Amino acid sequence: MTRWLAILFLLGPAVFGLCACSRTIVDRPVSSAPVVEEGVSHSLARWRAVHVSRVEYDLSFSIPVRMDEPIPATQIVRFVLEAEVDDLQLDFREQASKLESLTINGEKAPILHESEHLLLPASFLRRGENTVEIAYRAGESSLNRNPDFLYTLLVPDRARTLFPVFDQPDLKARYRLKLDIPEHWTALSNAPLGKRTGYEGRTLLQFEQTEPLPSYLFSFVAGDFQTVTRQVGTHEMTLLHRETDAAKIARNLDAIFDLHGQALEWMEEYAATPYPFAKHAFVAIPAFPYGGMEHPGAILYRTDSLFLDENPPQPELLDRANLIAHETAHMWFGNLVTMRWFDDVWTKEVFANFLAAKIVNPNFPGIDHDLDFLLRSYPAAYAVDRSEGANAIRQPLHNLDEAGSLYGAIIYNKAPIMMRQLEMILGENALRDGMREYLATYAGGNASWPDLIAILDRRTEQDLEGWSRVWVDSPGRPHFVLGDKGRVLIQRDPADTGRIWPQLFEIRGDRRAEITADSAQLALPVPPPLLFSSKGRGYGLFPVDPAYVAARWPDLTPLEKGAQLVNLYEQMLEGHPDVSPQHHFSFLSANIVHEKNELLLEAMLSQLSAVYWSYLAPDARLASAPALEQLLWHRVSESTLPASTRRLLFHAFAGLAQSPDALARLHSVWDGSLELSGITLSERERIGVAAELVIKMPAKAEAILAAQEQQIENPDLRRRFAFVRPALSPDLQIRDSFFESLAEEKNRTTESWVLEGLSYLHHPLRTGHSRKYALPSLEMMEEVQRTGDIFFPRGWIGATLANHTSADVADTVRRFLARRPDYSPQLEMKILQAADPLFRAQTLRQ
Repeated sequence: MTRWLAILFLLGPAVFGLCACSRTIVDRPVSSAPVVEEGVSHSLARWRAVHVSRVEYDLSFSIPVRMDEPIPATQIVRFVLEAEVDDLQLDFREQASKLESLTINGEKAPILHESEHLLLPASFLRRGENTVEIAYRAGESSLNRNPDFLYTLLVPDRARTLFPVFDQPDLKARYRLKLDIPEHWTALSNAPLGKRTGYEGRTLLQFEQTEPLPSYLFSFVAGDFQTVTRQVGTHEMTLLHRETDAAKIARNLDAIFDLHGQALEWMEEYAATPYPFAKHAFVAIPAFPYGGMEHPGAILYRTDSLFLDENPPQPELLDRANLIAHETAHMWFGNLVTMRWFDDVWTKEVFANFLAAKIVNPNFPGIDHDLDFLLRSYPAAYAVDRSEGANAIRQPLHNLDEAGSLYGAIIYNKAPIMMRQLEMILGENALRDGMREYLATYAGGNASWPDLIAILDRRTEQDLEGWSRVWVDSPGRPHFVLGDKGRVLIQRDPADTGRIWPQLFEIRGDRRAEITADSAQLALPVPPPLLFSSKGRGYGLFPVDPAYVAARWPDLTPLEKGAQLVNLYEQMLEGHPDVSPQHHFSFLSANIVHEKNELLLEAMLSQLSAVYWSYLAPDARLASAPALEQLLWHRVSESTLPASTRRLLFHAFAGLAQSPDALARLHSVWDGSLELSGITLSERERIGVAAELVIKMPAKAEAILAAQEQQIENPDLRRRFAFVRPALSPDLQIRDSFFESLAEEKNRTTESWVLEGLSYLHHPLRTGHSRKYALPSLEMMEEVQRTGDIFFPRGWIGATLANHTSADVADTVRRFLARRPDYSPQLEMKILQAADPLFRAQTLRQ
C-alpha cells in the first residue's frame, strides 16, 4: 500500500464525503427484521436464517509492516433475499468511523451504523440476488497483531469485530480471500493458495474459495514463519511455526505430522465420510490463548502444545495427542456439520473430546486409557458441578455476545462423560451408526442436539429425551449414600428436585458387580466395605471408606486407584469426617513415594499441591514442608526412575519448595551449578523455575530476573518475559502498577501473558498483599468478557481467586454479587465456580 493511499484510509469518511448517520426508516410493506440492538440476538439470527441464503464473501486485507498502522480492507458480499425486507443488518462491532464507502447493487448508499450493525437500507435491496461492496479499515480486536505475525481468532461472535458479516453459525458462507503482505512474510487461510504475485517489496496472495463455513471458522495467519510440508498417507499437510530450538523441532516434527495423519485416517473410517475440506494445514502460535482452534485448512495450536520439551511425561504426550485428535474430529463434528445456534456449541466439543479419546488409544498401547479418561474428565467436571455456579451442559443463549461464557469444564469434561454413558446404553456400534447418519443427513449444514437424539432414539427402547433432560439440560451431580447398614445405595438430588441420573458403574468388595443406578434406591449385591465406581465410570459423589482404600491400595489396579483418588478428594472437599485435609495430605505423601504410573502420579501431585496451599492450616503446612521437600527431592534424585517421571517430580518440588535448603537446591539447578541426570531444562522451564525463585527469594529477585532475561534466546519468549516481569517484582509498587495497567484493554491483548502475570501477583505466598486486587478484578469482569476471548473471563477470575483462602476475600466475593441483583447470570456462575475452593477453605482450614 503506497503512503498516500494509506493516508486516505486513515482520514476515512471525511475524504469520501460519507458519514455515520442515524437510521432511516423506510415505510413499505415488507418483512420487518427484529429491532436493532447490540450483539447478535437469537431473534435476529432466526429471522436472517429464514430470509437470507447463498452467502458469499470476497475479502481483501492489506497488512502493513508496522503494528500501529491501520489495515485497509474491502469486501464484496453476495446473498439472496427470499422476500422483500426492511433494512437488513450486517454485524460490525467497530467504530462507525472505520466504514468508508458502501455500494449496494451498484448504487452508492449511505452508511448507517447503529448498535454494532451496518444497516443496508431496504430501498437499495431487492428480492433475489444482492451484491454489497464495502471499503473500511479492519477491526483489530480479534486480529492478534504482533511485531512480525498476526492471526485471526473469531469464535464465537468476533468475526463481526474484523469485518461486516452475518455473524451466526447457521448462515454458512463461501469465502474468497486476498492478502497483501510484506514480501518476507508467509500466510495461510482456510482454502488453498490460488495465486501469488510479488511487487515493490510486497506479496499479494489470492486464495481459492472455501467450502461453506460458519463465520467463526473463517481464519487467516500471516507473518514470519517457517514452513514444513509433508505427505502423510493420502493427505498433504503443511505446518507453519516460529520455534527456534533446532533440537526441539527435530524431536517433535515426526510426531506432529504422524498424529495428524493417524487422526484423519481414523476419523474417515469412523465417520464413513472422506476428509471434507480441500486442504489440511496447521500453525503453531506463540502464546495462543487456547490449546487449539479447529479452523478447517488452518488449525491453530499453542506452540508449546505441539513442541514438547525433552523427555516429556506421559500426560504431556497424551495431552498433545488428544489435542490433535480433538481438532481433527472437529473437521466433521463442528465444521462439516455445525450447530444452528451457540446454545449447542457444546455438541461439537463433546463429539471432539469423546472421539479424541478413541482416536488416541491405538497410538498408546501401553497406556491405561480408561484411567486417562477418568483423570482428564472427572476432576474438572466435578470442580464446576460441586460449586454454587454449576451450569447445565446445554444452556439457553439469547444473544451471541454472551456465547463465550458458555464454554468451560462442563462442555469439555462432563459432556464426554455423558457421551460414554450414552454409548453404554446404545452400544458402541449403534452410537457410531447414529452419528454416521447424523453426518450424512446434515453434511454441509447445521443441526442441533435434539436432531441427534431423534436419530439415536430410534436405536434404543430407553427414553433418551427424558434421559437427556437430566444429563444435558440440568446442572449438578447426584450424591450417593449408603442406607440400611450398607445394604442399600440411595441416589439423592442435592437440589431436592427429585432428579435421578440413570447410569452404569461398578462396585468392588469381596467380588465385583455392575450396577444400574436408575432409581432412588437399589439393593447392593455385594456387602460392604466397597469401592464405588471402581472402574471410574459413575458420575457423582460416592461413598468412600478411607481406611479400606488405604489398606487395599497396594493391590488396586491403576484405574481403581484413580477412581478412589478422585472419590477421596471429593469427599474431603465435602467435609467427610474421616477425610480431613491433613488425612488426605498424609495419604498422598505416603503413596507418592511408591507410585510409578505417571498419570496417577501427576494427579496425586496436583491434589497434594492443592491441599498444601489451600486447605492445610498455615501452621500445619509449615510443619509438613521439610518432610515433603525431602520426599520429593529424594524421588527427583532416583536415577533408576525414568527422566519423564523425575521431571514431573521436579516441577512439583519447584512449586512446593519453601525452606532455605530446598530453595538453594532449586537455585543451583536453575543456574546450572547442579545437574540432574537425564533432565535438561528448556527455556520455558527455566523461566518457570526463575519465577518461583524470585517470589520465594525476594532478596535475590532482581539478580535472578536480570540473569534470566539475558539468557532467553527465543524472541517470543523474550517478549512474554518482559511483559510479566513487573508482576514478579518484589517491589509492591511495581506489582500494583502492573495490576493497574490491566485496566486498559491494550494491555490485555495477549491473554495468556495476562493470566501468567496474575498468577504471579496472586501466588500463595503473596495473597496477603494481593487480596486488595480481588474487588477491582471482580469489577472488571464485564469489561473482560466484552473485550476478551471465550476462556478469558473464567481464566481472569480463576487466576485471581485460585490461591486465596482468607475470609475477607470470600466476603468480598459474596458482597460483590449480593449488591448486583441484575448481574449477568453467566458471569455470576463463572465467579461462583472460581470461588468454590475459596469458600470451602473457610471450613476446611479450621
